[in-house]
Amino acid sequence: MLEQLMDLVRENAQGAVVNNPAVPNEHNEAVIGAATSSIASGLQQELASGNTEGVLSLLGGAGTDTSTANPVVGNISNNFIGTLLEKFNLDKGTATQLAATLIPTVLASLANKTKDPGNSSFSLDGILNSLTGGSAQGLNLNGILGGLSGGLDKNGDGQVNLEDLKSLLSNGAQQQQQQAGEGGGIGGLLKNLLG
Repeated sequence: MLEQLMDLVRENAQGAVVNNPAVPNEHNEAVIGAATSSIASGLQQELASGNTEGVLSLLGGAGTDTSTANPVVGNISNNFIGTLLEKFNLDKGTATQLAATLIPTVLASLANKTKDPGNSSFSLDGILNSLTGGSAQGLNLNGILGGLSGGLDKNGDGQVNLEDLKSLLSNGAQQQQQQAGEGGGIGGLLKNLLG
């Protein structure tokens, strides 16, 4: 998923990064990589902290709000701004403008591709599996979103609801974050992608 996400960031980075005189050309790929990392780790963090509704709404909901007013988008943008300030020495105004332009655009494109049944490069199941180490494997997320039913009563309360899905995805995302700290998971994949 990360390679496809990086390609998606690259497709949307022409104006915000490549043609931006504030970003030296030798940093273009690194900034694109940092945006990819911010999006992937930001979505994973949202799942790990239990914000399953926010992620599902962003990626699969109707009338998706990808502006920085959306808390998920805002958090990802803020993380990206921090990276731009720390690693690329951009001034705060430039970093904020770059993040405000690039992150919402990429997330809108990701949401559109995820919702398009004719697009096999991104699926909600695939994204969530990637972020949670396969915790969404075998789940029909579109079916779950349409009406929560099936053998998902993970907390044993006799009811299947978003809490069960939240718990499943949150635990998977937390395990992926632990693996990233040990050189695995998304962190390890990003290192391999970015060199």
